Amino acid sequence: MEDVYALFGTSEMPHMRKLIINVALTGNFSSKSVNPSVPYTPDEIAEDVCRCFDAGATTFHIHAREDDGRPSCRKELFEEIISKVRKRCPEAILGVTTSGRIFKSFEERSAVLDMEGELRPDMASLTMGSMNFPTQPSINSPEMIEALAKKMLQNGVKPELEAFETGMINHAVYMHRKGILEGPLCFNLFFGLLGTMPGRMVDIVHQVSSLPPGSVWGAAGGGRFQLPVNNVAIIMGGHVRVGLEDNLYYDTEKTVPATNEMLVKRVVRVANELGRPIAKPDEAREILGLKPG
Repeated sequence: MEDVYALFGTSEMPHMRKLIINVALTGNFSSKSVNPSVPYTPDEIAEDVCRCFDAGATTFHIHAREDDGRPSCRKELFEEIISKVRKRCPEAILGVTTSGRIFKSFEERSAVLDMEGELRPDMASLTMGSMNFPTQPSINSPEMIEALAKKMLQNGVKPELEAFETGMINHAVYMHRKGILEGPLCFNLFFGLLGTMPGRMVDIVHQVSSLPPGSVWGAAGGGRFQLPVNNVAIIMGGHVRVGLEDNLYYDTEKTVPATNEMLVKRVVRVANELGRPIAKPDEAREILGLKPG
């Protein structure tokens, strides 16, 4: 039995751990033309955060959109989003994107890390390598990854380490040894996207067993893989990421457009059935190694 617990990095029963629900609200490519519930404007995003927070989510992955839905890296737009969320839902843990799928330069990708005071995000995504998505590559050179990580460290923003395959975990361990990343290392493990790690249970177990001891991890699945991957993560003692960035539908047949709130409430129901208590904001901050809100 101890060997089984070692897989999860703890002697604690996995089902006893508090569960953090992270919501990827909108992303760069999810479209209102497919699902009208995708939030674009700062008000829409802030309202969605509060609905999901009330449903049980504590952590939110934020992209900015122009009013017409175009992705944006404008610092002013991120500031408006965070300001509205802080006013309406001050306990929420906010993470911002530094994705390179659309915006390629360091200046564009790092602009969100320069916000200060109450507008400073708690976390920021840091993709730990390059990969192919279904229609385009995502290029993340070692130099870019290290530069973003150093700026996060300098500005007091916790990296949310995105790993799409095992080599990205190895890169994070290397950067931790160099002192560029501070513990606890917090990973988002992604599955089920064409060109990246499949969403089979064996793939999830392999990724989790490759994590360094003491890591905090959550799992996300693309499209129809979202619910199965979330369920496996809940059983294994990890955390989950849900949201319309990754999955626009509530059902695998794609007949019921989802809302972010619907996806959060489903995870809460599953977690309650499996005996995983939902983390409160202060508990989630402690788990993630964040300062008290």
